[in-house]
Amino acid sequence: MTIQFIHYPKCTTCKKAQKWLTDNGISFEEVHIVEQPPTKEQLARLWQASGLSLKKFFNTSGMKYRELGLKDRLAEMSEEEQLTLLASDGMLIKRPIVTDGEKVTLGFKELEFEQAWK
Repeated sequence: MTIQFIHYPKCTTCKKAQKWLTDNGISFEEVHIVEQPPTKEQLARLWQASGLSLKKFFNTSGMKYRELGLKDRLAEMSEEEQLTLLASDGMLIKRPIVTDGEKVTLGFKELEFEQAWK
């Protein structure tokens, strides 16, 4: 499978990740996280493949996260409710998400990218 780069073009972290992928000769398909947000099913697959906690998929520094008061509400929500909420708005999702269908990285840390995508 082609590597998917799910991002928000104005996000500086996404720009750094995109530059890293390009500089390392890694081709990818871009997916705009707001125009084409991942579905609940896609998010469930990404979450399972990532091995991370579902909370990590939330963009905790985003305005939408704060507006909805999710810091206090997430703990009370079921995984099903969290996935539904994430799928409802691409701006709630931590980005970028990079996946080849098996591996998933969330956000951008150069060391993680070295290990996953080189």
